[in-house]
Formats: sequence, C-alpha cells, structure tokens
Amino acid sequence: MPLGNLGVGDWWPWNRLGGALQKKINFQNPRFIRRFSGSIGSFFTIAALSLPLPLHALETGFSAPGAPDELAEALENSSAALSAEETGLTSPQEILAAALADYRTMVQILYDRGYFSPEVSIRVDGREAADIPRITVPTSINRVEIRVRTGPEFRFGRARVAPLAPETELPEDFAPGKPAGTGIIREATFEGRDGWRDIGYAKTEIGNQSIVANHQRSTLDADIQLIPGPKLRFGRLSVRGNQRMRAEAIQRIAGLPWDETYSPETVRKVGDRLRRTGTFKSVQIIEDETPNPDGTLDFTAEVTEQPLRRISLGGEIQSTTGVDLSATWIHRNLFGAAERLRLEAEIRNIGGDEEIDGRLGFRLDNPARLGPDNNLFYLGSLERFEREHYRLDQFELGVGVRRVFSDELVAEATLLASVGRSNDAYGDDRQFNMIKLPFWAEYDRRDNPTDATRGYYVNGTVTPFAGFGGSTSGIAAKIDGRAYYSLTETGSIVLAGRLQLGSVAGGAPATISPDLLFFSGGSGTVRGQPYESLGIPVGNDVAGGRSFLNASAEVRARVTAKISVVGFFDYGAVDSSSFISSDAYSHSGAGLGVRYDLGGFGPIRLDLALPVDGPTDDGLQFYIGIGQAF
Repeated sequence: MPLGNLGVGDWWPWNRLGGALQKKINFQNPRFIRRFSGSIGSFFTIAALSLPLPLHALETGFSAPGAPDELAEALENSSAALSAEETGLTSPQEILAAALADYRTMVQILYDRGYFSPEVSIRVDGREAADIPRITVPTSINRVEIRVRTGPEFRFGRARVAPLAPETELPEDFAPGKPAGTGIIREATFEGRDGWRDIGYAKTEIGNQSIVANHQRSTLDADIQLIPGPKLRFGRLSVRGNQRMRAEAIQRIAGLPWDETYSPETVRKVGDRLRRTGTFKSVQIIEDETPNPDGTLDFTAEVTEQPLRRISLGGEIQSTTGVDLSATWIHRNLFGAAERLRLEAEIRNIGGDEEIDGRLGFRLDNPARLGPDNNLFYLGSLERFEREHYRLDQFELGVGVRRVFSDELVAEATLLASVGRSNDAYGDDRQFNMIKLPFWAEYDRRDNPTDATRGYYVNGTVTPFAGFGGSTSGIAAKIDGRAYYSLTETGSIVLAGRLQLGSVAGGAPATISPDLLFFSGGSGTVRGQPYESLGIPVGNDVAGGRSFLNASAEVRARVTAKISVVGFFDYGAVDSSSFISSDAYSHSGAGLGVRYDLGGFGPIRLDLALPVDGPTDDGLQFYIGIGQAF
C-alpha cells in the first residue's frame, strides 16, 4: 500500500514532524492511526482538573522483536513512560500523558531510521493507552508495557536535491539503494541549502518537495527543489539591547564587512567577536527578512550585557609550598567600548617551606583597535619570587597586540620593559635591565579545555631580550604540547600526555635573570618532587638551567558520573647548555589522583605522588587544585 506524497515543507521545522506524517501517511494498520491521533492537548486540559493520586512501584516492559539492538536501545531510552518513576512522574495522569507522548517520539525515531510501516503498542494495565477515555483516567497505574514492530527497512529509490551550488557535496548515504530515513533527507536538504548560502545566496528557500514511500517495494523516493534567490552582499548592522555599551563601538568590534558577498561564516565571526569581549551575556546576529533593493542585506546585533564587574578567587595547596591564593577583579566595559580591565593579586607560599611572595598585576584590553580581530592591550606587574634557590624582585610594563586567527589559533606580541634584582647561586644584588619582545601563540583542538578527552593543545613562547646597563642579551623559548586519546566512545578511559621543552641562548647562566632559566619539580612539572628542586649545581647551591625537558603521562578512568581516578608518571631534566644532553640532571615521580567533576569549572584535583628517581628523600607529596593537572 503506498503511503502517498509526504511534503518536506509540511514538516519544516522538524518539531512538526509527527503531525505532518500523521496526516500524510496511510499506515498498513488503521488501528494504529486511531491510537496515535488522539488529542494529547485535550488530555492535559481534563487531567489538570483531576486530583493526582499516589502510585505504588510501577512495573515496565519493552520489546521490539526483530529490531537491531542499537535501534531497540534508542527506542527504549526515549520512552518517557518507561522512565516515569526516575523522572518524578508518579500520578496516573502524568504516566498516561507520558505514554501518549511516546507514540509520537517512537514513530519519529523509526522514521529517522527508515522504518515507515511501524506498529507501536503502548499498553497501560493491559489497555491500549490511546483507547483510554481522557475523561476517566484510572485512579492507579501499575504496569506500562511497550511493544514495537518496526516493519521492513526502506531504501531510497530516488534521492535528489536540486539545483545544487557548485562544489556542493551531499551525504554519501543520500543515494539510490541506501537505507532511507527522514533524518538523512533532512541532512541532505540542509547541505544543499547551505551550499547556496555559503556562496552568497542568503535567502535560499526549500521549494517543491515530493517524498513518496512504496510499501510493496519498501522504497522511498525523495525529490527536493531548492530556490536560491538573488546573490546578496552585506549591508548595515544596527544594534538593539545595549545599555552602557555604545552602538558605534559594537559595530566596530563586530566588523560586518559592508558591500562584501554574504557568507554565513562571516556572520558567525561577527557574533564571536562580540562574545569574545566578555561584555555580553548573549549575542544574536539576526538577518533582515527582506534584502534591500540594491542587493544588500542588513543585520541586527541583539545583545544583552553582563554585569559590569566580576570578582573571582582561586587557590592551590601543595605539601611543600603551602597554600597559594589568588584574587581577580574585572571591569568588563570601562569606557563604554568593551574595554576590559583586569586587576590581579597573588599570595604564595602561605605555610610553605619558603618565605611568602606574591604578585600584583593589571591588564587593559581594547577590542578591535587595530582591526576587528586584533586587541590592543597594556599590562604591568610587580612581583617577588621567593624560591629555595633564588629571590627575584621584578617590575614589568608593556604594550601588545592580540590576534585571533581562528577558533583554535590565538597569538600575542608584546613589548616589555623589565627591571629586576636577584639573589641566587651566582651572587647577591644582581640587576637585570631588559627590553623583551615575547611572541606567544596557542593552538587548541581539545574537545573540552577544562577536562579534555580527545584532541591536542600546543602553547609556545619565543622571547628575544636585549639587556642594557650591563645586562646580557639573548633569546628564550618554551613549548608546551598536550594530547588526549579516549579508549572508549564515552570518554570514560582517557590517555593523556604532555611534553614541555625550553631553551635559553645568548649568554652564560650567570648573566641571565633567574626567571628565564629552568627548574623542575612540583605540580606543573614533576609531581612527587619538591617544587623547583632540580637545577644545575653551583658551588653549594643550585641555579636554573638553560634547557629543560618535562614528559608526563596520565591514565584517567571515570568511576561514576562525577568521580574519576588517575594514575600518572612525570619525568623532568635540566641542563646547563642550551639543549638537553646526556649529561642533563633528571628526576621523576609517580602517583595516584582523584577527580571530582564540578561541571564547567573542571574537576577538583587531589594528587598523591612519590619520588621515583632523583636526589630527594622528602617522601609523599600531595597537591590540591581545580582543573586537571594538564
């Protein structure tokens, strides 16, 4: 029996799928249509007047004979009635409403997978749910049983979306002989439409659609027409919803390229530029319904602003260095153009082995001062380092540019004036006066920056420095690479690795500021070893090396939805030359950790570690913080 013509336009957008298919398709089982077509809305109206009564434990059952395991699992998991007790639906009215909703949910899943002759039976205490009168809801419900007969799997006879824009590729599965389904039809239609939009046809529409199912042959013919419309260019951007932010500043930051060919990717970038400022709680870029007579298309940026100020606090505990506390105060819109002022304060080594030290700093970012993807920023800091092997007081002041190349790639270049004074293994009261030009870049392909399970991350800095007033000149470089590989589809077991490399060239170690040299040990390098305990022996003391290598490996296993356990091994090496050699000093550590997931903040971290190799007998070290170790 043919199903008849099914119009794609009738189910656009997809939340009208169930109703449209109900009207368009003649099922082999007429009783199913009667069961499925009841008015859920009228049920809710009457049920709302009834007094909910408590239920005893609800028994449930599900079967889908002959269905593939993956499909049967998807159907069972989609059922609101089967999970009623777990989701707090306990009254008879709620359970019956969930059962009625399951008809549409399951049919939609079956249509998406290419089963167009299904029979869905949902029995409530032995009665078909669709046959239960809405005005006489049972006073109790003890059992819900669902049985699904999928019918045959349909395949495409004809599969066509036309006309297509040049170089548009439809999904491989949208082809004659391939398994049919409304999901793949929808995907192919959107691909065809987006192909036109990508080259400037912003108002491409879906034209005539013909979707015909043949029950005798178990085939589905799909023929979708696209109407590209005119090729358009970007017009003007208006602003709505701003309160303290100036409209002209929003337009400058957004950088909508007037009179250039329309592109959805450009529209996305416009929204991303505004979101990156941190000034807005939400940003929507809305295109006008009607193009202008000159072939341009205007847009509206609809924004909602964040509160002006934010205060955040942080902390970390290590067994040897004690407690580190930090506080940050941020103003998101200092002068009305999304200028972002960040004030930072840190106090370190509270209760640790060393004297208390800390840092005061500021950074002022000015978005789009040198183009829509470039921020001009100013920064400064006053910092004291109190380490086991050196003390350094340092003041820095600078200006720089930040460039966003893509969602994954960001870079900065800064011009810094730096003045420092140190006491270390090479002598007391040594002064370092430098002009630094650090180039920093970050490439991030992780699936989740706070708790990655797949992907990789690379962060690198190259810093030429020119000394004056007797200080040396040279170049310093450091790279930090991380990779993540999930052994399961759900990310429950993850292998994580990290490699850090560093080098300084251009002078003897005795002429280089301690903050440019390298030590190893502690939470950021080798856990189980005291913080910055490994360096280069100088007399009876230790100084930093001119090269550095750190390798870390972790196995992360999720025990529950919130709790994970971690096993790790860290290795570090420091050398007096600019490159790690066989004469490098090295150490290692290993241990176990526990993570408790806090959602968007990342997990709370507790690591316990012991030294494996190296000159230390400090024994067990522990580390507490927020976020993964790397």
